[in-house]
Amino acid sequence: MVTSEYERRIAARFATFDQDGNGYIDREDFNAAAKALLTEFGVAARSDRGQALYGGAEAFWQGMAGIADRDGDQRITREEFVNGAVKRLRDNPDRFAEIARPFLHAALAVAGTDDGTAAVEGVARALRMLGVPEEPARTAAAALDADGDGRIGEEEVVQAFARHFTVPE
Repeated sequence: MVTSEYERRIAARFATFDQDGNGYIDREDFNAAAKALLTEFGVAARSDRGQALYGGAEAFWQGMAGIADRDGDQRITREEFVNGAVKRLRDNPDRFAEIARPFLHAALAVAGTDDGTAAVEGVARALRMLGVPEEPARTAAAALDADGDGRIGEEEVVQAFARHFTVPE
């Protein structure tokens, strides 16, 4: 049962991960996210960038399952996500962002250039592929470009990810 405002906000993040809307998060949701990004940016799955993205998705899934899959069935229910996230993220909010780092790093490489950054528009496109509606995706991407240079780097993305998913009380 979700009782606090903090827990309600964490529960709202569940839908971001449940890519297929079947009521739980599993490995296929992470693979679907990777496939959507590769398709959007015209990157082959067998390329170095494609393989890095799938590897990052698998690492992210494994980290997420380690945090939240309480019954070990390789599926994370909404309740497991809320309870796992609330308990563990309060203790160590940076851990959640760090398990996502390989995926975020690879997603930036798919959406951007070899310098480890992506254009604001590329990040907005990536967010749309991950299920964020167009206007919020554009707004979020623009906000990530804190220095106004039109480029977004890994640290900016990882920090924003941590802030978004750990939603402090």
